[in-house]
Amino acid sequence: MGYASTIKVPFGPQHPALKEPEHFLFEVDGDTVVNVTPRIGYVHRGLEKGFELETYNHGLYLAERVCGICNIAHTVSYTQVVEELMGVQIPPRARYIRTIVAELERLQSHSLWVGIVAHEAGFDTLFMYVWRDREAIMNLFEELTGGRVLHAINTLGGVRRDITPEWETKLRKGMDSFEERTKDYLRIVNSERTFLKRTSGVGLLSPQDAVKLCAVGPTLRASGVKEDVRADDPYIAYDEIPFNVVTSESGDALARTVVRVEEMMESIGMIRYALDHMPSGTIKVRPPKIAPPGEVLSRAEAPRGELIHFGRSNGSAKPERYKIRSPTLANIPALCKTLIGVHVADIPIILAGIDPCFSCMDRMAIVDRRTGEKREIEK
Repeated sequence: MGYASTIKVPFGPQHPALKEPEHFLFEVDGDTVVNVTPRIGYVHRGLEKGFELETYNHGLYLAERVCGICNIAHTVSYTQVVEELMGVQIPPRARYIRTIVAELERLQSHSLWVGIVAHEAGFDTLFMYVWRDREAIMNLFEELTGGRVLHAINTLGGVRRDITPEWETKLRKGMDSFEERTKDYLRIVNSERTFLKRTSGVGLLSPQDAVKLCAVGPTLRASGVKEDVRADDPYIAYDEIPFNVVTSESGDALARTVVRVEEMMESIGMIRYALDHMPSGTIKVRPPKIAPPGEVLSRAEAPRGELIHFGRSNGSAKPERYKIRSPTLANIPALCKTLIGVHVADIPIILAGIDPCFSCMDRMAIVDRRTGEKREIEK
């Protein structure tokens, strides 16, 4: 039911501000958003069904392609599911290497996001500087794994590539340089007047609404809720590496920016600690090809928030069922809440605030109007 004296403004699925197809229908009263209805489901690639058709080893390549920006998080989650089903314990050195590349991924993902939110705020100079520095992270990834986007370093039983002394030296130098840059960016986003005008007090999400609407990741922590899978349910080597869970109290677009920049500082410290305390030994064990019957739920803290992988085995070489819940899907209800009451011009920066990845979260349901039968088309 529409509001009196309002007009409906469609946003997407094809829109210059969207890199992926998604649709939001805004009801606006003058220049103020009074209601928003999301319509997801334009990108369903059948990946979950694909897992059930492939062996556990082949499924690793599907997991990596759920999301290019978060492929480390997805392969960590996938390998944890399969390794637990198979009863495999990876070597300590592999756990630390997985943690290092996971935090490197957080650095490149948050850098990408900070550049995008600067662009949406009209601060293209910051956008260019941040993306320039992100290239250094991409180059480090390329030298270690051979790929700038897809890294293929995690495998069942451990990791494919070891850290060499030469690469470690480059990583340490890179972290020193990146830390100095990040300190500058933190100062800029907290003091640049134009950026503050576009973000401070914009897109407010209270702690109560964030919890009620099941927000995750930086979106949740920017509303003052101290939840992080790395601390609450540690995996790989996070139970051995000290770090602070970054939060902010203001719950606006500025807070979501500051939380991510401060998380980059934490990631740098975690990488240094992991290098300083790196165990020796092998980086991989040989897993079996078949998993006994069972089911496992795996959680990881992707750059965007809590990522969930679920797998069920039936004793064969292929999973009987596989399901993924990405953080973007979890943050859609909170996003809609933050859009109520804002100006139309603020929609892009608020939408960017959850760091959306629609292709990795998309799914849709089909309802037969005659029978009421409902079926879901998987992601």
